[in-house]
Amino acid sequence: MKYTQNSINILTALQFKGIGRSWIVTNWRHNLSDEQIVTLLNNSLKDKKISISDFDVERIGVLNRISLQEQCADGIVGFLDEDFPYCRGNAKKGDRPVVLFYKGDIKLLDTNHSNVAVIGVLKPEESVEQRERKMVSALLKYNYVIVSGLALGCDSIAHRQTLEEQGKTVAILPSPLSNIVPSQHKELAERIVLSGGLLITEYFEEPKSQMEMRGRYQERDRLQAMFSDAIILSASYDVNTDGNDSGSRLAMEYAKQYQIPRYIMYNETIDGKNSQFDLNRRLLREGDSQILKQGMISTLLQQKNVLF
Repeated sequence: MKYTQNSINILTALQFKGIGRSWIVTNWRHNLSDEQIVTLLNNSLKDKKISISDFDVERIGVLNRISLQEQCADGIVGFLDEDFPYCRGNAKKGDRPVVLFYKGDIKLLDTNHSNVAVIGVLKPEESVEQRERKMVSALLKYNYVIVSGLALGCDSIAHRQTLEEQGKTVAILPSPLSNIVPSQHKELAERIVLSGGLLITEYFEEPKSQMEMRGRYQERDRLQAMFSDAIILSASYDVNTDGNDSGSRLAMEYAKQYQIPRYIMYNETIDGKNSQFDLNRRLLREGDSQILKQGMISTLLQQKNVLF
């Protein structure tokens, strides 16, 4: 597994209470020495101050724990590493990722690639699936990289259609690479990598609670927006009392916050009374999302808004 000292130092810093992504983005610099890192940490830590020895002990623990990912991950990239991907849009510091575990081609997140996220409902109707496949096929004709979350339904449809047409796709996970979620998509994840695609995650350990796991799904949703030049909603409920499909709403909300262009699949004639398009209709009413039409596909990404 490939990684830099920088990425390990960032992971180690994140183990200390009160140190998060915003702190890293604000304080981190190239080639910090252990002494400089410890000084920066001690300027911020509210609890007991630490020594270089304390930092080194924590770092050894991190190295031991990430060794469990050795067979599952190709590498780790940290904030300011040469291969660390640029984020699209305009996100606050606390939202920006600072460490990513990956398997596959990390360069698919470079800004010389045009990335489009395709997301949607967990259990789409057959007609929705057929329309989404046609849409993804049209996107692939312009060499867009398809980004999604490996979830059931519309996510996996986007990934599978891309693989069928020998395109490139990126799956963003809410879990460690050693534990593909959902488990029934383990084979799909393997196909993505074997086809020159990419799996990424911010996590190398399992969540400690169901609440933490739910939070990881939300964190995954923000990355779908942040690593895409545009986001397309196939179909989604707006309010679901079962608690399902909130990921689509969250990802579209993040895209709005980050000023990522938002598009929706919608036809008033056939979708006007279909509850699977409730979110699509609301976004249309709000006025800052567009219906995706065939003629738009070649010009979705005329201007890229790149962070960092």
